[in-house]
Amino acid sequence: MKIKILFDKQAIHSNLNTGWGISFLVGENTLFDTGEKGKWLIENMKRLKVDITKIENIVISHDHWDHTGGLWRLLELNNRANLYITPGFSTEFKEKAKKFGINIIECKKSCKINERIFTTGEFVTAYKGYALAEQSLVIRENNKISVLTGCSHPGIVRILQKVKEDFENDNFHLVMGGFHLLNEEEIEIIEVVSQLEEFKIDRIGPTHCTGEEAEEIIKNKFGEKFFEVKVGDVVEI
Repeated sequence: MKIKILFDKQAIHSNLNTGWGISFLVGENTLFDTGEKGKWLIENMKRLKVDITKIENIVISHDHWDHTGGLWRLLELNNRANLYITPGFSTEFKEKAKKFGINIIECKKSCKINERIFTTGEFVTAYKGYALAEQSLVIRENNKISVLTGCSHPGIVRILQKVKEDFENDNFHLVMGGFHLLNEEEIEIIEVVSQLEEFKIDRIGPTHCTGEEAEEIIKNKFGEKFFEVKVGDVVEI
């Protein structure tokens, strides 16, 4: 299966839009997050020859502008997809989505999107004084699991522990996305990276809100298992 990077903070060439937030296309029909701005996302999709009409599932990690920003323009072009969120998303978000007539599926626990793609179910954590709900995406291929994360506000280690509990007989192949280590102290980053090593991940692609310092520490620890995530790249799993 292929994962196409549609939006992120850096790109393989300058005619692709970059910014805050992420958007990954899994296969041809499952989209994970939509970046910060609809115009930029749609332009990238067109330049990367993504058929918007083929998207059947849209999974939003959490209700923050840099992950939902491109959704509304996308729904103007395709409202036939299933929209996977969690119960903890804001009423404002849910009401806005309903106006597009899209089928909304709220995943408190893990939701099965198809035989190979699942959501993690809802994690709830405290963020800036309020409760934040977030989910990640899991892809199971040849008894290996790959995890796509939005921001990992609940903690990347906590997320992977839950995934391992759900898929205890499978090993981690890929972990890619935001790890939310941007404002953490070096000692805390080192501790998290040490715990990540215990999961024996084959490939790791930290991006978005991970932070340059954390990315460098991960790169040094994981060596050739580390890779940079850029808009326009295709990751095969």
